[in-house]
Amino acid sequence: MRFKKVYVEITNRCNFNCSYCCSSVREKRFVSPEDFSAILFSVKPYTDYIYLHVLGEPLLHPQLDLLLSEAFRQGFLVNLTTNGSLIHLRRELLLRSAIRQFNVSLHDAEENLPESRWLSYLEQVSLFAKDKSEDSYFSLRLWNRVDDDISPFNRTCLSFMSDFWGVDMSDAFSVRNKKLSDHVFFQNAARFTWPGEKILQVRRRTCYAMRDHVAILVDGTVVPCCLDANGGMSLGNVFEQPFSEIIVSERARNILDGFRRHEVVEPLCADCGFFVGE
Repeated sequence: MRFKKVYVEITNRCNFNCSYCCSSVREKRFVSPEDFSAILFSVKPYTDYIYLHVLGEPLLHPQLDLLLSEAFRQGFLVNLTTNGSLIHLRRELLLRSAIRQFNVSLHDAEENLPESRWLSYLEQVSLFAKDKSEDSYFSLRLWNRVDDDISPFNRTCLSFMSDFWGVDMSDAFSVRNKKLSDHVFFQNAARFTWPGEKILQVRRRTCYAMRDHVAILVDGTVVPCCLDANGGMSLGNVFEQPFSEIIVSERARNILDGFRRHEVVEPLCADCGFFVGE
């Protein structure tokens, strides 16, 4: 079994407080360099790609330089998801790091920064993307669209991007991905919702969880996907059991076999709006 990617949460702490974020009950912590190395060693036979993402802001990690060095030493291709607010503080480290892709959640700034700082925030993110895009990909995301409404923040983003990148953004919300420059893309989507926020109770669907990816939380808990931010579908813990055993456990097999039959076997999955199809 090999995965296209494994999500590795290096911290569940965040400097932002978004209304749409998962209400996590887990203890806030940072992964230690030693534990991170052990996690990577355990998943190395199963993937080439790690995504530093589940909850939390990875750029907050005080030993991020050591974690990135270890990931590269073990030969991983690293993808990082960030709210972008700390890029200017970690700029030199990030510029010299061989990170494959940055996913920047621009929409996080709407609720967490005053309007007077929106333009400076967008400029910091965009200047970094321009300087780093020669050897990294960027997905600049607005995942906050509600019907056809364009909020003041979104209008500010589109106007800034049009000026900064020299791209007509009038059709930006009519396509999911729009190229801004080589290796730099604007991506829009509906406002993000976590499983359980909408009572869906869908029983016929398939998903990439356990087939395409799994996730490892900061305490070592393995879950089927990055949307299980509270570990409700825990498959085991990499500090207590080999990863090779966890991914073929009875619960893991039942989830995977269920999705192969287009059947939901976990209650959390029945209330999730992210799926491949009916």
